[in-house]
Amino acid sequence: KLWETSGHLGFYADNMYSPIEIEGQEFYLKPMNCPFHVNIFKSRLRSYRDLPVRMAEWGTVYRFERSGVLHGLARVRGFTQDDAHLFCRPDQMPAEIDRVLNFCLHILRSFGFTEFNAYLSTKPEKSVGPADQWQAAEHALEEALKRAEIPYEIDPGGGAFYGPKIDLKMLDALDREWQLSTIQFDFNLPERFDLHYIGEDGQQHRPYMIHRALLGSMERFFAVLIEHYGGNFPVWLQPQQVAVIPITDRNNDYAYQVQGKLEAAGLRVEVYDNSDRMQAKVRDAQLMKIPYMLVLGDREEEAGMVNLRLRTGERRGNMTLDDFLAMALDVVASKALI
Repeated sequence: KLWETSGHLGFYADNMYSPIEIEGQEFYLKPMNCPFHVNIFKSRLRSYRDLPVRMAEWGTVYRFERSGVLHGLARVRGFTQDDAHLFCRPDQMPAEIDRVLNFCLHILRSFGFTEFNAYLSTKPEKSVGPADQWQAAEHALEEALKRAEIPYEIDPGGGAFYGPKIDLKMLDALDREWQLSTIQFDFNLPERFDLHYIGEDGQQHRPYMIHRALLGSMERFFAVLIEHYGGNFPVWLQPQQVAVIPITDRNNDYAYQVQGKLEAAGLRVEVYDNSDRMQAKVRDAQLMKIPYMLVLGDREEEAGMVNLRLRTGERRGNMTLDDFLAMALDVVASKALI
């Protein structure tokens, strides 16, 4: 019944998996998170003072994509979205759009994405909702793009049937566009689920509903992120940030001491204490794209130093452990790329 009320069985059935019958009841794999947030909003009486109401979750959804359009991590049938839904009064709409768009831009730029294509998708031929609401929503989205001072293109008729939207799309290594962040109005679900709040006048009013996803889906985001950096992630993102490489077994204890101090400061460190030769350990760390390699021999141990090499092959030479730690923490904090 939920998916009938939401309209998904009428508008989206081709992208849903067939129902599963259990004890005479039909169940569907969840294609979207929206109706659940709608029901939470509807679960109690809301006042105009309560708005905006914002709900967010990491929600896993399942969509029956045709095999011909599946594409690695970028287009899959089961994925997890950083999904949020905002319920607001009409007068709150511009501020909510600004807030969400700036949040999207902050997230993308924090991950090093500075070049992306922005699209404003407008009313399609088949749509729901009053024309004046569509115009107000499209105007609010466009004004937000202008205030953010990012170039954008109009996609005439490219909006969803339930509302206009902003899409931020990234290019992969082959210059193909992939949608990440999205901000969408929805005139459909508040009507279908009869959402309302009590206004200042004591009467019932329909809230505006906005969908937003910052990353889009975790799977697609990681696909684009990996290609963007070619695996050479900034230090703050790298799963392993430092490889400590003792030249011989007798340097292992010193290597563990170095590891302990670095990990205590918050760095992610592994000691390469296998029996391979030092050159092989360095090569392995470079293949793993580890940003920092600390080579430790007898001279380094006696002097309390570390010999720094970068994944680029650059050799920085000897420095104190404290100097390396200060430098590495500064790079992590600044999200710089080495």
